[in-house]
Amino acid sequence: MTKVDFYILQSGSPEHTACKLIEKAFAQGHRIYVHAESNDQLNKIDNLLWTFRAGSFIPHQLYQSDTSNDSPVQLGTHNSPNVDSDVLINLAAEVPLFFSRFQRVAELVAPDEQAKTLGRQHYQFYRDRGYSLNTHNL
Repeated sequence: MTKVDFYILQSGSPEHTACKLIEKAFAQGHRIYVHAESNDQLNKIDNLLWTFRAGSFIPHQLYQSDTSNDSPVQLGTHNSPNVDSDVLINLAAEVPLFFSRFQRVAELVAPDEQAKTLGRQHYQFYRDRGYSLNTHNL
């Protein structure tokens, strides 16, 4: 069954934290799909993956349903991506309906009140369905 981790940010951006999680999961040999809220957010993460830490290189690509997606890190906004990944990082306002295809889900909760409210809703969604939940205060 899918394990869900909530990362509660005290400061900083969800995109920068996502890059740190991507780096850690990639180093452990995982394949990652990052589900973003918008194309603007995708582009921000795409750029950050090149610059967030000196000396870091994480092979990644923007997900496209009509092309080969061989990179271990895929970035997308699609409702049902056809990816062979085991980690989902969700940055969208909604819980993606395809989340249960992944072994692990990371939900990032920004420090603002609107994000905290959405985070509580996501937590309740997973809890009500019996998923294993962990919370990490960053």
